[in-house]
Amino acid sequence: MTRDKFKTMHSVFDDFTNRTIFKLITEGHFRGLQGPIKIGKESNVFSALKENNEKVAVKIYRLETCDFNRMYDYIKDDPRFANLKRKRRRIIFAWVQREYRNLLKARESNIKVPIPIAFLNNVLVEEFIGNGEAAPKLKDQIPENKKDFFNKIIENMKKLYKSGLVHADLSAFNILNYNENPVFIDMSQTTTLKHPRAEEFLIRDVKNICNFFKKTGLKASEESVLKKIRK
Repeated sequence: MTRDKFKTMHSVFDDFTNRTIFKLITEGHFRGLQGPIKIGKESNVFSALKENNEKVAVKIYRLETCDFNRMYDYIKDDPRFANLKRKRRRIIFAWVQREYRNLLKARESNIKVPIPIAFLNNVLVEEFIGNGEAAPKLKDQIPENKKDFFNKIIENMKKLYKSGLVHADLSAFNILNYNENPVFIDMSQTTTLKHPRAEEFLIRDVKNICNFFKKTGLKASEESVLKKIRK
């Protein structure tokens, strides 16, 4: 790991976050963090062990370096957070709660996403997706049956749309290839269809997915996919 990456990984562990992690440990959600699964600009994801040695994923948002203005632009028109004040920590905490609620609603609609387990302040605990090791992202592992995988993604997008949500940041970077099945992750941007830019987000999601699969040699029509999702 490079020095910069090491610094980025550990920049999430301020005193407030450490206390939040300790509270989640005392509540029994996990025993302690293991290694990093993902090191990002705004959050890091770690694997953690429960008492029965079952793994969970722990996502920690940075309190000082998150782009809370970008977060606010997504969340301000979400009716579920209508009275949110434009203050950094409140926005980050709402962002985490929003991801938890979006994952919960997606699971209720039989969409393949990690099971949300708990959230507190800037930390989200969710199901670990993988067989021992974390499942690879779609960008890192092309499925053997590309057409089948593509169709499963579109079916999940349709279910999400029917449940009143649009992912709003869908791409090969936040779809896992888990045993040749797509699992949607990073659901914090996911917004309701009441959002004034919901259709714009849907079109962008469809474009991202179609463009990725076109590069793998699969025929993918954005117009056709949009019709399937809205049908």
